Amino acid sequence: MIGLSVQSPEYQREMAERLHLPFSVVSDINYQFQKALNLPTFVAAGMTLLKRVTLIANAGVIEAVHYPIFPSDSDAEWVINYLKNHQ
Repeated sequence: MIGLSVQSPEYQREMAERLHLPFSVVSDINYQFQKALNLPTFVAAGMTLLKRVTLIANAGVIEAVHYPIFPSDSDAEWVINYLKNHQ
């Protein structure tokens, strides 16, 4: 599992340490991945950021997409259910 963010690698390192994230966060600071997949964005404080999207990929192929994620705490349950039902 990895997280993707358009913020700088330095910001991501600080955030991951502060939040004790159990996964790596990679930077898409130039929006290349976002543009390639046409991932949804929003603007806050003058910054274009990625909306929360969960992609489940296997061997480089996207098998499932969870979007929109609402409420925000529903994603973990969705992932667990998907993985249980698609083994």
